Amino acid sequence: MQGSDDVRGWLSPKAVAAEAGVSQEFDLSQCVREPIHLLGGVQSYGALVAARLHDAVVDTVSRNAGDVLGRAAGELVGRPVTELIGDEQWALARESTEAAGAGEGTPDGPAASGVLSLSLESDDGRVRLFDVTVHRVAELLVLEFEPRAADGPFVFQNFYPRVRRALHRLQGATNVTECCAAAVREVQALTGYDRVVAYRFDGAEGPGQVIAEVRNEGREPWLGLWFPASDIPPQARRLYARNWIRVIGDVDDATVGLLPELREGIGEPLDLSGSILRTVSGYHLEYLRNIGVASSMSVSLLRDGELWGLIACHGDEPRRLTPEVRAACEFFGIALSLQLAAVAEREQADELSGRRRALAALLARLSSQEPDALLGPGSGMAELLLADGALLVQGTEVAATGDPVPAALPGLLERLAGAGPVGEVWSSDRVPEVLGLDAAEAEAQGVPAGLLFLPFNRAGDLLAWWRREQPAPREWAADPARPVRTGPGGERLTPRGSAAVHRATVRGRSMPWSPAQRVVAGELWREMSGLLSRQMVELEARNTELARTNEDLDSFAHAAAHDLKEPLRGISNAAAFIVEDAGAVLDATSLRRLTTVRRLAERMDGLLDSLLHFSRLGQVGLEREELSLDEVVDDALLVAGGRLAEQGVTVVRPAPLPRVRADRERLREVLENLFVNAAKYAADEGTGERRVWVEAVPVAEPGGGEAVAVVVRDNGIGIPPGQQEDVLQLFRRLHRREERGGGSGVGLAVVKRIVERHGGRLWLESPAVAPGGDRGPGGDRGPGGDRGPGGGGGPGTAVWFTLGATDTP
Repeated sequence: MQGSDDVRGWLSPKAVAAEAGVSQEFDLSQCVREPIHLLGGVQSYGALVAARLHDAVVDTVSRNAGDVLGRAAGELVGRPVTELIGDEQWALARESTEAAGAGEGTPDGPAASGVLSLSLESDDGRVRLFDVTVHRVAELLVLEFEPRAADGPFVFQNFYPRVRRALHRLQGATNVTECCAAAVREVQALTGYDRVVAYRFDGAEGPGQVIAEVRNEGREPWLGLWFPASDIPPQARRLYARNWIRVIGDVDDATVGLLPELREGIGEPLDLSGSILRTVSGYHLEYLRNIGVASSMSVSLLRDGELWGLIACHGDEPRRLTPEVRAACEFFGIALSLQLAAVAEREQADELSGRRRALAALLARLSSQEPDALLGPGSGMAELLLADGALLVQGTEVAATGDPVPAALPGLLERLAGAGPVGEVWSSDRVPEVLGLDAAEAEAQGVPAGLLFLPFNRAGDLLAWWRREQPAPREWAADPARPVRTGPGGERLTPRGSAAVHRATVRGRSMPWSPAQRVVAGELWREMSGLLSRQMVELEARNTELARTNEDLDSFAHAAAHDLKEPLRGISNAAAFIVEDAGAVLDATSLRRLTTVRRLAERMDGLLDSLLHFSRLGQVGLEREELSLDEVVDDALLVAGGRLAEQGVTVVRPAPLPRVRADRERLREVLENLFVNAAKYAADEGTGERRVWVEAVPVAEPGGGEAVAVVVRDNGIGIPPGQQEDVLQLFRRLHRREERGGGSGVGLAVVKRIVERHGGRLWLESPAVAPGGDRGPGGDRGPGGDRGPGGGGGPGTAVWFTLGATDTP
């Protein structure tokens, strides 16, 4: 096949492949590329004359002007058209198009035309009467002459009663199918064609289905059959959208060419997009011959300016329709389009009313709950749009309801959301087709068939609904994978009719999203967007207040600790002086009490030192740098190594430690505190070898991604699960002050504060398991027994912490 890329993009791959296998001569892409508005000919029962508006000079004439108009085409080109029709009739022709409304007669709008009754006088004095259809093409006025029928001129009063009766019957229909069924009966009564069908397209470029039909006896039924999209290529659809009516009087009519064939200065034939007499593509004529049609008429059905469907009429014999009948059918097509739109709007309004009631119930919960609460079990979020599931994405958090989320959906949403405007509904009932996947590939990859979503922002936050595939069986009048077959007239696009129905299942599609569902999704998005915005403002205000409160608390703690140290020092000194000066005369009780005062003052001084240090951590900035974790461990052991040695605790590094980005002094302080705790809370004597391990372990972050956690793990006495949160608080100890080496209970609180200042997180594990299954002599490993990591010792404790990437106050 010699088709271009744009042609291949419109024809399905199966159609392209099938064509290649059927014929080496017939090129289906020629149908798609054919410029059917520039075929350079008209049907022979009428004649065409195009004259310039500004000077009335004839630009183009059909070559049958001599037979139809009595003046040879060569005599008319370049001469004033008034020599043919006179000044008065030329003025009437101009006035008939000047009355066209805004947007009509433009390249993108519907073609504007009027019908006039004109007369021409021949050289022998005979007057011939014509019905003349007039329309504009750029600077030209195109007049199409049809000899007057024997029943007289076109009169509005003659056709209006017939149309009025038809419209009255049409108004009684309550749905689209009933409308179309009434329409085909009335059009057959108006025109006399042997078969009239209503044909609805599945999308702008999709196939079509016959949804209503009336036919004379002896013809096989087409009702319910689908016809491939290739039957009506894109350029034909564009012309149908511009012209309400299209008539072919005789498929065997000899096309009459134009003079000149190419317009001077342009190099193209006259544009016949709005022409009533325009000739027809040879492919379409062959198509009609192959299905036994001698004449045809199509009436366009539009919705919101787009081609929705057609009323297609077929005759067994050549049939010429008078302007009166054509006008009646055109008027009827416009009225039917409006009625179909009204029916659709009524159905949508009914659906929208029901959906809004369900939305109101959802919003009642939304006012008192967090947005992700709407996606809890039984919330009705998925059911709101008749979806299989719904999900809300906020940053790295995803809340979902309904069926399990398809595997590819999160990545697909991330990919699609970045391309669309914020707050605009994106929906498709054929996602695999959008992605260029067939149904089997989509199923294997976990791609849903239907998707509707609205982005909250450019950061990827969004609200989405999805639907599973719903395979739809269809009966085709021709195999959509083989649109080319050998018919009586050769290899052409040929429907096979009900006698050879091709049954196939359409896959990769879901139930379509209705306009009402899209509207309700947008309304819910606006409510949730407003709530999220308010919550964001409130959160920012709370964070600001919290930061200010923390700063005030740090300042207060620092000031209080500093100011209290001076009176405490005075109390301690006064007690010491009393003991020194009057110790000899004091009784034992008084002396003991003074000694207690000094000891408590010293303890209070130590607590204030700890409080000062803790408060400074919130005020002093971090100085991050790339560090060797092994070097920082060595620095910490210079201070804590003695305590570990006193308790017989061995430090183990199972593997070289990585480089980290942190504040050296603060990280050293963290490790010192953890090593000192490992010494303080080492296992009791006789329980086996005492160890503390230092390692770096990859861990998953709660919001996604991976980080490196530093783990300091011992095989000491452990921490009961119920007290693991307590030990991270300021001045909290597991034992009495004088036990396990004493202390103020500040160490782990300082560690936690430093980790959080680095933007990291800290958690405890007790009992703890030794890394790599390491065992000490004479013990069981793991938290399930009485021995902790390393086999010897106790249950053990592991302190895990990450260092984050961003400092926090």
